[in-house]
Amino acid sequence: MAPKKGGWTRKKSEKPSRRDDASGGEGASTVSEGGTRYAAGSSAEEGVMGLTQVDPSPFEDTPSDYKGRGYFPDTDRKGKDRERERRSRHSSDDREKGRSSKRTSGLGLRLGDHGTVWWLTRIQKYSSYAFTAFVGLHVANTSLIPLATRSALESNRYLLLTRPYYQSAYAEPLVIGLPLVAHITSGIALRLYRRREALRKYGAETRTDKRRIPWPSVSGTSALGYALVPLAAFHAWTTRLLPLYQHGDSSLINLSYISHASAIHPYISFTGFSALVGIGAWHFVWGAAKWMGFSPAQVRSSDPQKYLIRKRRWYGINFVSALVAGLWLAGGLGIVGRQGKVQGWVGKEYDGLLGSIKSIGTRWMK
Repeated sequence: MAPKKGGWTRKKSEKPSRRDDASGGEGASTVSEGGTRYAAGSSAEEGVMGLTQVDPSPFEDTPSDYKGRGYFPDTDRKGKDRERERRSRHSSDDREKGRSSKRTSGLGLRLGDHGTVWWLTRIQKYSSYAFTAFVGLHVANTSLIPLATRSALESNRYLLLTRPYYQSAYAEPLVIGLPLVAHITSGIALRLYRRREALRKYGAETRTDKRRIPWPSVSGTSALGYALVPLAAFHAWTTRLLPLYQHGDSSLINLSYISHASAIHPYISFTGFSALVGIGAWHFVWGAAKWMGFSPAQVRSSDPQKYLIRKRRWYGINFVSALVAGLWLAGGLGIVGRQGKVQGWVGKEYDGLLGSIKSIGTRWMK
C-alpha cells in the first residue's frame, strides 16, 4: 500500500484480493470508508484483512497558513518594544550597580549595599588604625626613648616636642577621642547585633527562650580589650583629666610625674602599669594579626598542615606580644619608674594630684 494524501490505496505490485478478481481486477472502482479505500463491491472487513502494510500519512509540522512567519501569530509590536526597553534598562542598572560596588575610597571602604556586620567591622578596624598611630608615638616617648637615653629628664624634651601633635584642640579628639570611642562602641554594637540575630533565627519570644540561647562567644582579643578599657580610662584620668580639673592644663605632666608616683606608691604603680602594658600589648598585637589575616583562626581548613600553621602563628604572635610588652616595661619601669621623687614646688604639685587620687579612692571604697 502506498500512502496518499487523504487516505490509503493499494500498491500496484501487490496482488489483488479474490474480491478484486471477481469484480474485474485492474481498473475496478474503489469505495472510501473511514479514510481507507477498498475495492468496489468488497466489504470493510475484507478490505481491512487485505491490507499488508500500514504507513503513516505524511503530516505537515507547520500549517501552510503560518509558513514563513511561525506557528503562533505575531504579538503586538508595541509590547515587544516595551519589553525590550525594560530589559535594556534593567541591564544598564545592573551594570551601574556593579561599577558602583567596585568603587573604593582611599581607606578601602567599598561603596555599595552592605550589611550591618560589614559596616561595624570596618568601623572597628579602621578606628584602631588611627588610635594605633597615637599609641606608637606614645610608646616611643615613654619607653623607647628613655631606654635609649637612660634618663627620664633627658627624655622629657622629646615628649614635649611631640605632645602638640596629639594634645592640641583639634588633634586630640580626632586622633585619640573619636577613634577610641568608635572602636569600643562598634565592638559592643557588633556583639549586641549578633545576639539579636541569634534570637530572631531561633524564634526566641519569652525570657525563658532567650536564656536558653547562649550569647556569642567572646574571643581572647575582645576579652583583653574589655579588660583594657578601665585601665586606660584610669590612666587618662590621672595624667590628663585630673590635671586639667585642678591646674587648668596638663603642662606639668611628664615622665617625672610617673617617676614621682612610682616612688611614693611603688606597689600600686608597678602593678597597675604592668597590667596596663601587658594587656595593651597583647590586645594590640593580636588585633593587628587579625586585621592582617595572620591569626590562627584564619588558617584555611582545607590546608593539609593547618594544625602546624596554627601552632606556629600562636607562638609567633605571643612572642611578638611579649617582646613589645618587655620593651615597654623596660623603658617605663626600668628607667622612668626608678628616677625617684621630684623636689621643689613641682614635687608639691605632684603630691597634691596624688593626694586627690587617694582621697577619691578612699571615698569610693567607703
